[in-house]
Amino acid sequence: MLFSPNVLFLLRGVPRLLRCAAMSTVTGTFQLQEALNYREGTRTEPADGDHMEDAYEPATGRVIGKFRFSGAKEVALAVQSAQTAFKIWSQKSGMERSTVLLEAARIIRERREEIATMETINNGKSVFEALLDIDVAWQTLQYYAGLAASMAGQHIQLPRGSFGYTRREPLGVCVGIGAWNYPFQIACTKSAPALACGNAMVFKPSPFTPVSVLMLAEIYNEAGVPKGLFNVVQGGAATGQFLIQHPNVAKVSFTGSVPTGIKIMELAAKGIKPVTLELGGKSPLIIFSDCALENAVKGALMANFLSQGQVCCNGTRVFVQREILNAFTKEVVKETQKIKIGDPLMEDTRMGALINRPHLEKVLSFVKQAKDQGAEVLCGGNTYVPDDPKLADGFYMSPCVLGNCQDNMTCVKEEIFGPVMSILPFDTEEEVLERANNTRFGLAAGVFTRDIQRAHRVAAGLQAGVCYINNYNVSPVELPFGGYKMSGFGRENGEAAIEYYTQLKTVCVEMGSVESVF
Repeated sequence: MLFSPNVLFLLRGVPRLLRCAAMSTVTGTFQLQEALNYREGTRTEPADGDHMEDAYEPATGRVIGKFRFSGAKEVALAVQSAQTAFKIWSQKSGMERSTVLLEAARIIRERREEIATMETINNGKSVFEALLDIDVAWQTLQYYAGLAASMAGQHIQLPRGSFGYTRREPLGVCVGIGAWNYPFQIACTKSAPALACGNAMVFKPSPFTPVSVLMLAEIYNEAGVPKGLFNVVQGGAATGQFLIQHPNVAKVSFTGSVPTGIKIMELAAKGIKPVTLELGGKSPLIIFSDCALENAVKGALMANFLSQGQVCCNGTRVFVQREILNAFTKEVVKETQKIKIGDPLMEDTRMGALINRPHLEKVLSFVKQAKDQGAEVLCGGNTYVPDDPKLADGFYMSPCVLGNCQDNMTCVKEEIFGPVMSILPFDTEEEVLERANNTRFGLAAGVFTRDIQRAHRVAAGLQAGVCYINNYNVSPVELPFGGYKMSGFGRENGEAAIEYYTQLKTVCVEMGSVESVF
């Protein structure tokens, strides 16, 4: 999930330092409360679970709180709470549900700076980006509020005055399992269509980012959902397994890695439960020689360096037609070197800290391996230490551009999930299309060209769920988002998401006598 072009105008006039500056990493005054669960409309200690986990501030590397992983008993209580609320919520009209979702959207918009600040403290991304994420979040609730009031089935005429009709009915208790790169936004992306359709949800955030989803739970409660309609359970893999295997859970929606997605699919299959999987990617970005070069460079930066490169649909395989390879490479390196790294709560920072030290070391190891395999580091790829001593233990690296890359290199084949761009030359459209599709992933892809026929031809040939023409990494809530191949299946955003949070019932009505064959 990324940002919508509809939200950029909201950032005009944002102060140089966010008004919540008392929480700045520079001052070091912020201390997180213990991250709890949310059940029955209130924050609560887990009923069981003995594993304690630290929550970190990536910008400084310090521990800002502790939380307990939830066990089977706590999961059962959360599901029971959601079941009770579902009986109330599912009987409300679409208009009634719409009113509540609109109120929740209003509250999020009103508290956007507070939520964005919390997101930045626990996630490490720049507050500039976090504000965009929060704006996408309230837009998502607003969008599905509109769909809630207009949800309807079909009426079909049958012979002799008989007829049939269809009903879209909620599934029941849905489980959402979120990722750490867009914690608040992903929670809204999963919960908004689920609630609009009349479902309840139990949400498990990533153990790396346990905080902001609690704010969403409280906002839903304040907006007027039945207590227990949106519950939060903290935990890791075991907690997720308890949720997926609970007999009263009807559906699972997961955003995260391919290996975890495979495990979730296996667990859900035992209960014949539908799943939505939004997994990893190694997406191609194709730059043709007839492109508007300045836009192509901007597109490549957007495709690689948002959220410190920790974006599943990033276009990290940048294929550049040979005629403009040198010009493009020179410009993209120059612009990459201008990216300001530092305190993510400063409004002019454009790259904050990676999520934690093990992940930082993993990303840096990919760069080292690329060098060993013959790639050239054109810029960045090193640990970065900001000037401010309070940020010295943060998890920073300089954004990296790799040249002289080959299709068989690890940096080109595997998802790095960090600020590392690989540039590869190509000659013909047919060649690059074949190379672009030569991957087990299929989440996103992009093409830059002035030739409109080529643009649509290439988009049609790319094996990816989301394709961008002359842009990259924009994600309007109105358009469905999801992948091909091992990047998952099912769709989030757009009207398509309604299909994954409802079940279709057919009712056949006989208006005459039964014609029996007996």
